[in-house]
Amino acid sequence: MAGKERHEKAATRLRHQRATDRRNDGTETGSFPVVRRKATRGRPDLNRASTKARLGTSVLIVLLCAMLGFGYMTQVNNTTSTYETLSEDELVSLINRTSQQARQLEQRKNELTAQLDSLKSQADKKAEAERIAKQNEQTSGILSGRLPAQGQGIIVRISQGSKQDVDAATLFTLIEELRNAGAEVIELNDVRVVTSTYIGQRDDHLVCDGQPLDPPYVVRAIGDPSALQNAVDIAGGVGSRLKVMFGSRVTVTTSDEVIIDSVRATDSQRYAKPLQ
Repeated sequence: MAGKERHEKAATRLRHQRATDRRNDGTETGSFPVVRRKATRGRPDLNRASTKARLGTSVLIVLLCAMLGFGYMTQVNNTTSTYETLSEDELVSLINRTSQQARQLEQRKNELTAQLDSLKSQADKKAEAERIAKQNEQTSGILSGRLPAQGQGIIVRISQGSKQDVDAATLFTLIEELRNAGAEVIELNDVRVVTSTYIGQRDDHLVCDGQPLDPPYVVRAIGDPSALQNAVDIAGGVGSRLKVMFGSRVTVTTSDEVIIDSVRATDSQRYAKPLQ
């Protein structure tokens, strides 16, 4: 009887051991149960956030490198001659303006040389000096705006813009283009343009040297008519900008008798006195 009970207990222990071995053999570790991570809700995934941050940093670095390369290439291209980008019409206009300025300088040089020779050859140098001074006074009076002027040139009429009002910068650019083309005397509406002239914006209208300007704007310029007209009508120039950007109608009329009657008053000096 006792031997039978021992036999049954041994058999029970053997079955239990075999069952335990089968469970252990079924796990991935072989001897320990697999511990699985429980899903957490509402907690951020640190690995995923770190990956996104690294990806964003990489994209930002690539963009900065691309911008740096673009800026470098732009700087390199800007170092080349700007004449390469000009059209044929723009090059012709530039050559004409340069030739016009060279002719004017040569003419002025000849006039001064003739005056100097005349002054040296005259016995009464004082009388000759007074004559030359009066001659130069008229020229300087016209250039400074103190005296009216007339001569060949152009008349530019600019209508009110249909797209937007003409701004001060564009009108000032027109004045500068005419000066570069050799204009000796310029008038904007009824305002005589001199070296100190400015064009600005006041309320809803433009002003020139403090005087209001109302459209249509009329610019009279005395000089070589063909050079002045080309400065306005050149492709891509200020005339095209007025038509395309502002919707203005621009007409240029050449004339052999452009009359400019507006003058500028002489500024009163506080300390300086005119030389008699």
